[in-house]
Amino acid sequence: MAGRLPPAHRAAATPAARTRRPDVADGDALWDMERSLRRRGFASVAGADEAGRGACAGPLVAAACVLPAGRRGRVPGLADSKLLTAAARDRVYDEVVDRAVAWSVVVIPVSELDARGMHVTNLEALRRAVTALDPPADYVLTDGFAVPGLGVPSLAVWKGDRVAACVAAASVLAKVTRDRIMLDLHERFPEYDFAVHKGYTTEAHGAALERHGPCPEHRSRFVNVVRARDAHAVRELQLTGPGGMVDDGGMCTVSGEPR
Repeated sequence: MAGRLPPAHRAAATPAARTRRPDVADGDALWDMERSLRRRGFASVAGADEAGRGACAGPLVAAACVLPAGRRGRVPGLADSKLLTAAARDRVYDEVVDRAVAWSVVVIPVSELDARGMHVTNLEALRRAVTALDPPADYVLTDGFAVPGLGVPSLAVWKGDRVAACVAAASVLAKVTRDRIMLDLHERFPEYDFAVHKGYTTEAHGAALERHGPCPEHRSRFVNVVRARDAHAVRELQLTGPGGMVDDGGMCTVSGEPR
């Protein structure tokens, strides 16, 4: 049922996604879509989003969240996670966890991303996050693209993390969780500076890849990672020679014995 709504429900979701009521401020409009769906009988509206889709290192993290109706669901400072500072995201994360009716986070390791591919794994991660909600949702809003197989009505919302509160909440859960994982990976692999770029492709990250080659947390399906891996392998071969031994010059003798 993902991506398309029965005729009775299309009017519920579409106007909220595309328009703003003149009597509602932008901050309040973030909750319009959920209000509209609740008026039509969907009491538990979940948002789902992921973080790390475009990174060349580190895991993919998907999250789902159901916010309560009314004043308690008005999370202070809630917005698309990409628009918030790290400190603001941490504050909003704590508020979401405290207020949510249900929330879940799913972490997909690099090995699974490499084995199955990004889009297939991304869809599966979002399905897992929605399925893990307890109590379950009876309607799901996803950010950007449809997610089939959710088992309940759903709608893909363009820039959903900027127009639907539950999607924004899911984006914060996913982003904060992933950033914390990348800080831990920085401790294991400090040469890549994951604490700064969080595994995304930057000039500094590219330079570190060229210098050190990829680590186990780099995604092998990314062109820049493959290029760095191959270049590093060539350099290693040049340094060690075909036999795998370092060529340190001719043999010399000490007291008549070979060294």
